[in-house]
Order: sequence, then C-alpha cells, then structure tokens
Amino acid sequence: MADLVTGEAVALDIRVARLASRACAVLLDLLLQLVLLNIVVYVTAMTSLVADDAWTVGLTLLGVVAVIVGYPCAFETLSRGRTLGKMAVGLRVVGDDGGPVRFRQALVRALAGFVEFWVFYGSPALITSFCNRRGKRLGDLFAGTIVIQERVPASALLGPVAVMPPQLAWWARNLELSMLSDELAMTARQYLSRFWELLPEVRDSLGQRIASQVVAVVSPPPPPGVRPEILLSAVLAERRHREELRLAERLARRMRRLGLPAWGTAPAPAPVPAMAMAGPAPYGPPRQGPPAPPPFSAPQPGQPRFLPPNDYGAGPYQNVLNAPRPPAPYPAGPGGPPPPQGPRPGY
Repeated sequence: MADLVTGEAVALDIRVARLASRACAVLLDLLLQLVLLNIVVYVTAMTSLVADDAWTVGLTLLGVVAVIVGYPCAFETLSRGRTLGKMAVGLRVVGDDGGPVRFRQALVRALAGFVEFWVFYGSPALITSFCNRRGKRLGDLFAGTIVIQERVPASALLGPVAVMPPQLAWWARNLELSMLSDELAMTARQYLSRFWELLPEVRDSLGQRIASQVVAVVSPPPPPGVRPEILLSAVLAERRHREELRLAERLARRMRRLGLPAWGTAPAPAPVPAMAMAGPAPYGPPRQGPPAPPPFSAPQPGQPRFLPPNDYGAGPYQNVLNAPRPPAPYPAGPGGPPPPQGPRPGY
C-alpha cells in the first residue's frame, strides 16, 4: 500500500503493483510487440520489390519506432494508463497525484522503456524497482507516474463508504445531482473513507470545504445545521442508489431486446442502517477535551457502513476506537436510550 495526496489534501490508499505482476504485463507486451515487429519487417521487405532500398529502410525504421515507442504511448494515452498486457494483469499507470496519465508522461515512459527493455534487457528497470519503495522504474521516475493494481481481490474491498442518514433521506430523494462531477464525488468519498484518521481541526475544515463545494452544485439546499460528513454521506448514498437503478434498468432493457426473461427492473431499496454519527449538530466553536467520536452503528451483512477500521492503530481517536465497543448500538431517532455523556468537541 502507498499514499497519494489529492488536491484537496486527502491521502488515498493505493495498491502499488508488485514486481511479479509488472513483469508479467511487460512480457505480454513484449511478445505482442515482437509479433508486430515481425509483421512490419515482412511487409516492409516486400516493398523492396517495387521501391528502392531507401524506401525500404525508411519504412522499416518508421514501423519499428511505431511498434516500440508508439504502441505503449498510444495505448496508455487512449486507455488511461493501460496497455494490453496491463489490461490482462489488471494494472494501470497513474500520475503521482493519482490522476490519469497524460500524453507527455506516456511518451517519456515509452522512450525510457526502449532504453530499459530493448537496449539493456530490463536490467535498469529491475534495479530501480528494487531500490524504490514504490517499485518505480526509470520511466516512472522521469515521467512522474506510478503503476497501481487496479484489479483487487474481493476480500480487499471494503464496500460502499457512504450510507443514507435517516434524517436526510427525504431531502436526498429530491436532489438534483446532474452538476455533481465524478472528481468532486471521488474527493468526498475519499474524505469519508479517511474520516477517522484526520485530526479534528483538519477533519472539520476539510469537510466544510468539500461540503460547500457539493452544496454549490446540488439543489435544493440542505437543512441547516447538518454536519459536513453526514451531508456528504447522504449525497453520495443517493448518487450511488440512482446509478444502481439506472444500471438495473439498462440491463432489463437489454434482456428484453434479446428476448430473455428480465431478472427485475430495479433492486429493492435496502434497509437503511443507522448512521455512524448521530443526528445533525450545529456548527460552533470546538469545546475543550479529548476527541470522542459519536456512537456508531453495528455493521450489517452486505450493507454499506460508515465505520472506523478494526485495526485503527495510532491516530487522533486511538484511545476511543481501540477501546472495547458496546455489544448493542445506540438506535438513531427518538425512543432509544441516550448516548453516554461526556465531552464532545465539535459535535
């Protein structure tokens, strides 16, 4: 695992590609390039029957450069960091900031790859990967890129981060989300996933900034006094729910066109679990005392959750999250037992 820091100062956990998987991807690409080189050499050799030797040499050089340099550069630019070998293994090239690879970066990687793999038979790439903690080769160092593992095992997936808070379900049902970009939604999701690892002052200021950006592009405005993490969780949960409905309807239409029995149009809404945080609390000056998170909900099988990790380790909430948890959650809403009293700064 490694950390990337986005423009919103949110650290993202990424799975850096291991040396074995990268070697398999490189071997697949080299085999494909060798096949293409044989085809290029055969075709250009046939031109010697109708043209002079200068044309043959020029076309051969052009074809070799197109296969060795143009193949990885074009594929990584058009497919956002993936060649055919990386697609087969499940890898992707991204920038050091986590963004998609650009043409300039892909070209630098391709030119460096010619020296690393075709001139020195991969020895510079192997030595550099062993010495770099992120497994970068020379092309990655020159271009400012990193190869990540895009296809992860199912056991490594934590599931959806955002859940629908009951107190905002009525508001989120009528939201207009067409102006919410994928980049802003991803920033909000990464903020929620790292919520428990941020210092309280950083967490509140960053959450308020992201929430203000989200509120500026959605309508109607949220109710007053809602904390930013609860607001972002409601928006992302509603966005995911609508996307699931759209995909289910598309699948049903495709099944009907093929004359197959449809499996159902839209999935039934899942029961809403209790929010990880209690109801909305007004913003105000932070109180004195150690940070204490609000009561969190019990995880349900197959349901999304907004919970801190089990192996939290060191962090601003280590004294609270590493303590024994109560066996039963505190129910959200009226009628449940009151949460334990204590200092609650910022809540």
